[in-house]
Amino acid sequence: MARCHLHKFGGSSLADADCYRRVAHILLTQGHSDDLVVVSAAGKTTNFLYKLLSLRDAKELWQEELQVLISYQQTLIEQLLSAEQARHLRERLSTDKAQLVSLLSLETLNDYQTSHVVSFGERWSARLMAALLRESGVAASHVDACSILVADEGAVPNIREQESREKVAAMLAEHENERIVITGFICANPAGETLLLGRNGSDFSATLIASLADIDRVTIWTDVEGVFNADPNKINDAKLLKSMSLAEADRLARLGSPVLHSRTLQPLFNTQVSMAVRSSYAPHTDFTLVAPTSSQASAPVVTNLNEVALFSLSLDGDAEALVTAAQQAGLTPLAHWHNSRGKLELAYTVENQKQVSSFLKAQSDAFAIAEVVVNTDHGLVALVSADAILYRRSFARLLSREARPLYQDGLSLVTLVPKSQVNLLTQKVHRRCAGPRKRIGVVLLGVGNIGEAWVDLFRRSHASLCRELEARVELVGLVSSSRAYISDTGVHLDNWKSEFADYATDWQYEQLFDALSALNCDELVALDISASASLTLQYPEFLARGIHVVSANKLAGSGPLPFYRDLKLQLGNRRLYWRYNASCGAGLPVQHALNDLHNSGDTVEAVGGIFSGTLCWLFEHYDGSRPFSELVLEARGLGITEPDPRDDLSGRDMQRKLLILAREIGLDLELDDIKVKSPVPQALAELPLDTFLARIDELDAPMSDALHAAAAEGKVLRYIAALDKAGGKLTAEVGLQWVDKAHPYANLTPGDNVFVIRSAFYQGNPLIIRGPGAGREVTAAAVQSDLVHICRDLLQD
Repeated sequence: MARCHLHKFGGSSLADADCYRRVAHILLTQGHSDDLVVVSAAGKTTNFLYKLLSLRDAKELWQEELQVLISYQQTLIEQLLSAEQARHLRERLSTDKAQLVSLLSLETLNDYQTSHVVSFGERWSARLMAALLRESGVAASHVDACSILVADEGAVPNIREQESREKVAAMLAEHENERIVITGFICANPAGETLLLGRNGSDFSATLIASLADIDRVTIWTDVEGVFNADPNKINDAKLLKSMSLAEADRLARLGSPVLHSRTLQPLFNTQVSMAVRSSYAPHTDFTLVAPTSSQASAPVVTNLNEVALFSLSLDGDAEALVTAAQQAGLTPLAHWHNSRGKLELAYTVENQKQVSSFLKAQSDAFAIAEVVVNTDHGLVALVSADAILYRRSFARLLSREARPLYQDGLSLVTLVPKSQVNLLTQKVHRRCAGPRKRIGVVLLGVGNIGEAWVDLFRRSHASLCRELEARVELVGLVSSSRAYISDTGVHLDNWKSEFADYATDWQYEQLFDALSALNCDELVALDISASASLTLQYPEFLARGIHVVSANKLAGSGPLPFYRDLKLQLGNRRLYWRYNASCGAGLPVQHALNDLHNSGDTVEAVGGIFSGTLCWLFEHYDGSRPFSELVLEARGLGITEPDPRDDLSGRDMQRKLLILAREIGLDLELDDIKVKSPVPQALAELPLDTFLARIDELDAPMSDALHAAAAEGKVLRYIAALDKAGGKLTAEVGLQWVDKAHPYANLTPGDNVFVIRSAFYQGNPLIIRGPGAGREVTAAAVQSDLVHICRDLLQD
């Protein structure tokens, strides 16, 4: 059976005897009996070996320092192993010391001998870890990577993959059913001479061997829990990423991540090997899994470099071709900018500065490079995500005048700023783009026709809305007149009806408010799509508890003036929002228009119109060819009127809507300040419904008289709401009026609403807003629009 797991432990995970015991415990509890293990040199051993070489080259005494290093290794052996195991490793260590003395005493050392000196740290770690595992009662062997990894020499050794794969397969066959501890950091040329794999070579060894052995997962055990969405040493609320794609990880590594290294990741491409980054100091905590492809878009990561080398080039050649040539030479820039004036800017790490300078010098003739200026006054701030494009606008808003324009590729957004701005911009970008997303909970009060239409609209737009707002907007409550379902985990939009049927319970207002207070949301928005007067009376309590309100219910906006003023006062005293565009005109932007006129410095002088789709339908059809009562009964049968048609014919609905608009333009009116002339005589208004319907033909004679009187003047009959305050005299009334046949009120699609606004700017040619003023879809759309406006206001505060 194929082996499934390879573990790699760095020097910080093997710093002392306790660290070794911790690693052994991890391997015994988190691993399997045939796992592969790659180890680095313990603690600072490699640095110590380089120090010995430096002392030798400087003709200084190195013998005492060598003894310190050997004593360190002896102490680890004595503390970890029993007498027999310790004796064997002490003997090997004594032989190694003699070999080191011999090498360091040579007149000159070639590169292979130097590499061999440096490689002792890994060999000691592998032997000691294998012995410790055997001491724990499991089968384990150590293997020198020089025996399995063959490479051609170069600036960085180039692994012979096929030859190395065969040697790895032979090693696995030789050590079946036992743990194999392998040295990291080193390989060999075809002659068997030691080569070093360079910076982060042990991590590279681990992913390389995992790919050669077709292992499912390699775990890099280190001193951090994994990859965070920002440097936790600089950003207090940086969060651990549980997963990310290999492509995202590679881009992050190339932009300077201290946890990931691009070279380590390269062997994983075109394989099915995943890589976990875990803490050997906290092995039971969450960790980051880097997979060939991530199952979901990971959270954006913000990274920075405090200093970069910015190459500014003047050239007549093809700038994009030069960038491509640099990439092919292994010198992919962190970011680049090119303008039409032949100037190209390339950003690199400071470590790559010399290589890039040499490359550009070699290419100067081929690309007609006239001038190269190198500037190291800038640092880099970048965001990495497969969805980077979604954060471009938010990132761009944070850029100072000195910042470079955002460079964008498929996985990142990058800018350069003066060094002094790096940390501040990093914090701002993290807070805006990668920090905890604000959670806005939505409670739907009213689950009837309009509520159902709103949930359907919200479901269809939910994903794009959350992306656009860069927040989590979730439906967390459904409330009817008698039952409520409140869920902190959110209501599933695809099966909300069944959830409500299964989990809703009877409620009282006190219980409802307590349940809402317990929700884990940054903000709550209540959508009142009811016509409940008792619910309207609870608006002050909603606001007192910090809950924002969207109303399709018109009772609050047209309630008693002291009640209305108190609501507005609460809004002004606290950072709260109440929007009620749907209460008048459904989806038509009437209140938006009034607010825009006010904001532009205009003064509204008159507002009028037909605010009832029912009354519009009746009077557009009423031409005298049929009795008025017959039209009313037809409209009732079609569901156009309320069950009791007098609710529409009374004009009370239009009266409330006109009051809402009057208050919106700054008039302190009560409902009774607006006169209502109902076409239903008082004698019929007080009757039971059945009696009224039996006597409904009594409406016909007066309505016929009014129709003919209007026709005699060449006009038509309409039921209109009108408010006019021009000249300092206020008139406000709702009732039958004669209007010219060319008037905006005269030619409507049956069921429409029309609003006519006259202002200082709109005198002879008033502003007209016309369209469907009722209906479940347009009302739901108006509620959704108000919700989105509140969310945007909250996220901008």
